[in-house]
Amino acid sequence: MNSQRNLKPDIKASSLEEFLNYFSDQGLKSFHAKQLFKWIYQKGAEYFEDMTDLSADLRKKLKNDFAFSHFSPEKVLTSKDGTKKFLFAVGENEYIESVIIPSSKRTTLCISSQVGCKFACRFCASGLNGFSRNLTTAEILNQILYIKNHEKGAMITHVVFMGVGEPMDNYDNVFKSIRIINSSSGLNIAARRITVSTCGLIPQIRAMAKEGLQIELAVSLHAANNTTRSQLMPVNRKDPLDKLLATCKSYSKATKRQITFEYVLIKGVNDSQEDARQLARQVKGMLCKINLITCNQVKALACCSADRQQAVKFQNILLQKGILVTIRAPRGEDIAAACGQLRYSLSKKKR
Repeated sequence: MNSQRNLKPDIKASSLEEFLNYFSDQGLKSFHAKQLFKWIYQKGAEYFEDMTDLSADLRKKLKNDFAFSHFSPEKVLTSKDGTKKFLFAVGENEYIESVIIPSSKRTTLCISSQVGCKFACRFCASGLNGFSRNLTTAEILNQILYIKNHEKGAMITHVVFMGVGEPMDNYDNVFKSIRIINSSSGLNIAARRITVSTCGLIPQIRAMAKEGLQIELAVSLHAANNTTRSQLMPVNRKDPLDKLLATCKSYSKATKRQITFEYVLIKGVNDSQEDARQLARQVKGMLCKINLITCNQVKALACCSADRQQAVKFQNILLQKGILVTIRAPRGEDIAAACGQLRYSLSKKKR
């Protein structure tokens, strides 16, 4: 269910501080704000009637003043490796995706921040149908809450903003939701277990450095020179590689936080040994790590993933240069788990 067009504000659009102000303005006791927050984010309430330790009159008032949206998936796909993809409808022919990725030590939830994407990276399906709109704070949180409340045994330990859309392009709603995710009265997920990914929006990275949150930053690099990066990522023409890397250095210096550079290896485009050496030169001396990705194939995109052997060669060159680097294990290849694939296939059919 989508709250975007509801005339009343969604209950999940408010921070704890805003609830405290609301209760104060209404002449109500402030401790009800924390009760309300815990019902939504910790006790799994999906209706005001569920909040049994609030008085009937208070529940009636809340119902009068706020909407209470929640999600139910249009489609759920389960991979043989345990990865699950959820497709949520957020309007007429508008869809987003969330992916839960279990492992032996953690359970990571990858969530969306926009309906579509305007940045059109050449290897990503998120932008294939163009951009529709930003998700609201409530819609961002509803992805987490559905899986938390309805997936048995899904103890979410990590949240990554790496689904459909560019999180930094929906900055205010993303960071408002992060504070609720992190709040001890909210979802209570540690800041260091929350990651925001970006294609490299320089003003927003600078703003993030001032947030005072110990969240993780992942920057989609995907090339070691401006020519290749501009071919793969049109955003590079506005925020070119040299300025982006300088911004990242400043970010690490200001926050004392390590940056993760994401690098999708595309056969014959950015996976050569010279690309690896050039990448090592670009990031040398930075507080960073490289995450190499052998991408899931997308039929609508003319990109072919580098094979595992080539990825290992690329990794070894970086290691020899003293760069911290890992190869991300592919997950959910049999269920179109990469960003935007399922959404694109369904949207295409309904055109």
